[in-house]
Amino acid sequence: MVDTPAGWQHINDALERSFEFDSFVEAFGFMSSVALLAEKADHHPNWSNVYNRVDIRLTTHDAGNTVTNRDVDLALAINGLMSR
Repeated sequence: MVDTPAGWQHINDALERSFEFDSFVEAFGFMSSVALLAEKADHHPNWSNVYNRVDIRLTTHDAGNTVTNRDVDLALAINGLMSR
């Protein structure tokens, strides 16, 4: 089992986290930044957005829908966006 990054929860073979912003524009900007990270890592999240909230779920499909180091690495990179 891999370590769960700060702020994330390990639920049903996935890492999950919700992010809340002051506006839809900020939430969308965050999603755009995550999209660039995900594309570079070739590891794409399951996510949803409602107004100022973004919910992200990370799991590695080709490893049998379980959490791997790829999920942890992307979660840590996403955390890095929040510390800017």
